[in-house]
Amino acid sequence: MSIEVKDISKQYGSQKALDHVSFSIPKGQICGFLGPNGAGKSTMMKILTGYIPPTSGSALICDIDVLSHPMEVKKNIGYLPEHNPLYLEMYVREFLLFLAQLHKVPKEWVEEVIEKTGLLPEAHKKISALSKGYRQRVGLAHSMLHHPAVLILDEPTTGLDPNQIVEIRNLIKELGKDKTVLLSTHIMQEVEILCDRVLILNKGKIVADSTPSELKKEGQNLEEVFQQLTR
Repeated sequence: MSIEVKDISKQYGSQKALDHVSFSIPKGQICGFLGPNGAGKSTMMKILTGYIPPTSGSALICDIDVLSHPMEVKKNIGYLPEHNPLYLEMYVREFLLFLAQLHKVPKEWVEEVIEKTGLLPEAHKKISALSKGYRQRVGLAHSMLHHPAVLILDEPTTGLDPNQIVEIRNLIKELGKDKTVLLSTHIMQEVEILCDRVLILNKGKIVADSTPSELKKEGQNLEEVFQQLTR
């Protein structure tokens, strides 16, 4: 399994953000990770990427334990957080070349991700001069740069216009053919178009784990199913 979560709980003082959560995601699957605000999605993503430890339980990325071997795990993960951190005073190509040095990957890979994410017209600009949508593309290019086996994307189409959304969705779909993608979004149409599987989290617990079509088999749309499971 590319992602394996075993009985993970996370406690912040008296608040339990995650409550004995378990799931696994194989290679080549795009999994939608849904839930209302405060359900624990971002906490789980931060645990999987090694930013914070769980209170209990364990997580494996490509069979590597997140707690025991955090640096090895990071080599296998591309992460786009909800609040995309960028060096605003750097130029787009300069920023990605800097990251290529950190990841110790060939410079040619920079041009590859610039092209794939549609950044070529903006590559000569300072990041501070970019629109929110193009800044989001820079973050996505960063997450893909080192050819990770697993992509963890938190609201990847935030700030994009309708044409850009289609382009990025197509890119994610293409990446999902040989990578594992864990995709957090509030856009149900995105889930239906992109995801092979849906995990719904509510109050720190998994309340649904199925395909989009199975969740809709009662004749309801995904929004109605989501509302029923997370009220």
